Amino acid sequence: MSALPDYQTQRRRFMAAVEQHNGVVTTYPHPLQGPQGESLYTDVVVIGNPAAQKLMLIISGTHGVEGYYGSESQTDWLELIGQSTLPDDTAIVLVHLINPWGTAYLRRVNEDNIDLNRHFVDFSQPLPENPDYPFWHGNYHGDRHSADSQFTGQLVTYGWHAMQKVVEAGQYQSADGIFYGGQQPGWSYRTMETILRDHLSEAKVILSFDLHTGAGAWGHPMLLSIAEQPVAAHQWGKTVYGEWLTLLFTGPGRQSDTGVAASATGYLSQFLINSLPDTCILPLVVECGTYAGEDMHCRVRDDHWLHLQGYSTSEPAIAIKQQLAEGFWPTDPDWRALTAFRTQQIFQRGWKALAAK
Repeated sequence: MSALPDYQTQRRRFMAAVEQHNGVVTTYPHPLQGPQGESLYTDVVVIGNPAAQKLMLIISGTHGVEGYYGSESQTDWLELIGQSTLPDDTAIVLVHLINPWGTAYLRRVNEDNIDLNRHFVDFSQPLPENPDYPFWHGNYHGDRHSADSQFTGQLVTYGWHAMQKVVEAGQYQSADGIFYGGQQPGWSYRTMETILRDHLSEAKVILSFDLHTGAGAWGHPMLLSIAEQPVAAHQWGKTVYGEWLTLLFTGPGRQSDTGVAASATGYLSQFLINSLPDTCILPLVVECGTYAGEDMHCRVRDDHWLHLQGYSTSEPAIAIKQQLAEGFWPTDPDWRALTAFRTQQIFQRGWKALAAK
């Protein structure tokens, strides 16, 4: 088995690239430490004029362990633009590892077992309901042997699609459950609110990328725009990317064949739209396919069971972490080369269109 990805190594690599560009760095310390006692941070880097009216925003680590792909993509982008002079009205904002705890501990969720892409809801309003989730909840806690038997039986009876439609939609009632959205804003939510105020609130146009892995066809970086309903910038997005861009509209009961849960609420993309109502924002997601959906669900489920037992460095625990890391950051060199190449293509086309807008 390959060595596990390491948060400290990844952050050092990113920050070294930032230094080469004299980027302006704002660091947001996380209150908890990593598995080796290391300090954890979300770093925001501005390349170019901080007062620029047009911003290219790239976010990594929303889903913790997926942040290794995201961080590499941000680092590669810095290396690709080199020492070129940016237009005075157009800048780059990199949000590096918005869920640093999840990245460090190799979890898809945060320190509170919260899936951040179910978390960005309006907590001043009644939380979304998922009345069918309790039927499936027993598959994700309690006695493992009994849960496995129940899980197998329910899949035989109802099928994967029925399970995924309910479970992956997210839920807000069971903190020990899977795809949990939380009961109140967590650290990453509050930090994202601060980042919006500090770095994004004055922009007129934002081209945003949220970087993910784990859904879709092997080695294929899908380009999506995830929102609850059409936004004005979608027309611009289709002009820039054409058929490469898929518009995914989310909400209760909605379906998608992308591998990304259309029935879920609380996506970061929608949070950006809601938080910046006077900004022309095109919220894009790059989602790199890895293993089949059923396989990925089982890897996430195993890691969830490990979480319920408490953090461990035992051999079985490390094996589960190896499987999760491989699921979201495959070691296959062609997978990494292809996803890196295509991601930079997407960035380049978007950057040219933004600068010309």
